Amino acid sequence: MTTDPHTESSVQTLVSADSPHTVVVFCHGRGATAASLEPLARAIARPGVTVLAPQSGTIQGVPQWYPNSFLAPLAANEPALSGALAAVERAVGDARQLGVADSQVVLAGFSQGACLAAEYAARNARRWGGVVALSGGLIGTGEADDATPQPELAGAGGTYADKTFDYSGDLAGTTVFLGCAERDPHIPLVRLERSAEVLAELGGDVTKRVYPGSTHAVVDDEVQFVHELLDYLAC
Repeated sequence: MTTDPHTESSVQTLVSADSPHTVVVFCHGRGATAASLEPLARAIARPGVTVLAPQSGTIQGVPQWYPNSFLAPLAANEPALSGALAAVERAVGDARQLGVADSQVVLAGFSQGACLAAEYAARNARRWGGVVALSGGLIGTGEADDATPQPELAGAGGTYADKTFDYSGDLAGTTVFLGCAERDPHIPLVRLERSAEVLAELGGDVTKRVYPGSTHAVVDDEVQFVHELLDYLAC
């Protein structure tokens, strides 16, 4: 891939509030669309909350943010990954245009979108309204010195070597939620745990919850956590 597939990506409004006090920027997963998030957006939304969803471009005939596992070497997902991060930035810009400060913007996503939202937050660390990664983890900033695939880093496409996570900035107490199934086929627990550690080192107030089973889906407990976060931001 030689060109950014997201240059013409749009941002859809899934839930609209007059003069919102909080905006959720919600990133969809691989094979999904911004519009497909509308039921979940309506399930999590509270009064005074607008939900925006950036739409990815199409890669290999599939709507997705990058073509390979988030565990893959960074070069294998470029230039799509950089374009995807720029698409999130455009959605954050739309939130600012609504008069909402970054401290009231919640960066959220499911699956591939969760990885994207968490990575954007880490690369742009400041006080956000929140970071909510539903079945996802950090993508990383570089390749580890040891390029040997690690059995515990298994996901779509096989096993992968580890990454480096060299970020700067300060999340300044931002609420960060990482939720994932215990045996998620795409998100190894070792990366979930490392993501929690890195985001805490960046100053995030991290909650990590691992759910029994292997379902790659959003569970009721995660929706309840988002409700509580949005209620807190309304105060």
